[in-house]
Amino acid sequence: MQMNQAPGKINFWDRLIAIDRRVIFLAVGLAVSLPLFLNISQKIYISPEARDLYDALEALPAGSKVLIPCDYDPPSAPELQPMAVAFMRYCLRRDFKMIIMGLWPQGPQQANLALETVAGTTPGTEFTYEGRTLRYGVDWVNLGFQEGREFVIARMGSSFAAAFPRDYSGTPVGELPLMRGVSNFNNVDFVFNLSAGYPGTIEWVQLAGDRFHAALGAANTAVQAPMVYPYYRAGQLSGILGGMKGAAEFEALVGATGKGTKAMLSQSFAHAITILFIIMGNIAFFVGGRRSRLATKG
Repeated sequence: MQMNQAPGKINFWDRLIAIDRRVIFLAVGLAVSLPLFLNISQKIYISPEARDLYDALEALPAGSKVLIPCDYDPPSAPELQPMAVAFMRYCLRRDFKMIIMGLWPQGPQQANLALETVAGTTPGTEFTYEGRTLRYGVDWVNLGFQEGREFVIARMGSSFAAAFPRDYSGTPVGELPLMRGVSNFNNVDFVFNLSAGYPGTIEWVQLAGDRFHAALGAANTAVQAPMVYPYYRAGQLSGILGGMKGAAEFEALVGATGKGTKAMLSQSFAHAITILFIIMGNIAFFVGGRRSRLATKG
């Protein structure tokens, strides 16, 4: 029995294996971009670590002071910026007083951009949110960036004013009403660190948490999150938001759909199309190989 195919004739499986990689790139690109323009939703499953963070925040009374170290930069913003926006929106809704700072040079700028998204305008010295007028220096401050990495955290343990004598715009910290009663970590109710690496969550746990007993929660990039989970399991972190999924989870918890939820839909579509290509490629490989073996025997 002769099973060799005609010269020059390529069967379906061979064509599938030989598909141009640019077709795959185009399919993945469409899978990522199209969901951003579709009005569809997917169910967000809440992880225990995201739920624990939310519960810890819910236990805080209105008017609590929350320190927000933004230790990331624009390359990490696609994952961490949606978390910053959702967290600030939650803080304003609960009337938490936000003390923003950064151990990364561009962190305080990213925080200002997040607040601008929440306010719907450039905040300036005041803005209106859900019928309330919020004022800089009273409802929020941005202390800016300070070089020194973990040594800044250690110094804040004794004196915030020593670590940050002036705020982001150069105003002496003593002139800001919100900061007048804040000497060290004993005077803040919660620390929520948004981190993309070093210095970041690990340093905040080891110094602010272990040494000065500050209550801590964290938001991390997907790459960094696995290194931080042991601190959560040890009880040194109240909870964690990990990667884009963490952003979507927190948006679901606070009832504020944003870029995290949208991006998760794109991610799901991209994963689905990737898995489809993997399955098709494996089927083509095994079926095509079997045909080749049969043709050789024939």
